[in-house]
Amino acid sequence: MSSLQVPQNPPDSIDALMQRAQGLAGLTLGDLANAADIAVPLNFKTQKGWSGQLIELCLGASAGSKPEQDFPDLGVELKSLPLSYNNQPLETTYVCYAPLTNNTGVNWKNSNVRNKLQQVLWLPIQGEREIPPAERVIGFPILWQPSADENTQLQHDWEELMDMISLGHVERIDATVGTYLQLRPKAANGSVLTDAIGESGQVIKTRPRGFYLRKNFTQQILERAFAG
Repeated sequence: MSSLQVPQNPPDSIDALMQRAQGLAGLTLGDLANAADIAVPLNFKTQKGWSGQLIELCLGASAGSKPEQDFPDLGVELKSLPLSYNNQPLETTYVCYAPLTNNTGVNWKNSNVRNKLQQVLWLPIQGEREIPPAERVIGFPILWQPSADENTQLQHDWEELMDMISLGHVERIDATVGTYLQLRPKAANGSVLTDAIGESGQVIKTRPRGFYLRKNFTQQILERAFAG
């Protein structure tokens, strides 16, 4: 067990952030929880975001649930990435909520999706369900920025999805729309509803939606990092 100490302040540079992240590699979530004096859940059925919040704490992230990067002074977003035994992403990656109303003036450049994905610190974690949460090992961190081609495709996906939302077609959007990004319901349960634009321009009630990165895209990020 490393003598990990939970930092009291955010890192003051990307180098400092990477040093902290590299210091977590090889540790288990149980190690981190012990350092933070936090109990480890037996499973993640009701605490799906627990591991990400724990890692944020152990790296000194400051944004919390605010609509900005986890390390706003550094322009870096933090994402944990549960992997299979074969180093394949096990799930899509949540980016942020999708605005379903009042989208006048919103474009790709000022969108929260672009803001969140300008620079991402990925922390791979063992994610197979049979591994108890406390025993899941953290992998080596990856600092990633989208290539020109990736940025172009992300923009295309975002614009396609936002056009459908603005035109009142939110209920027509399914998981097949978008190459890298997809739109999916994002709520604790099906009873949570929010306002959206309907087919005839009227206000309707629908489930909140979130933008997610597809597994094939995060796999591409991993492969590029490993190849390097």
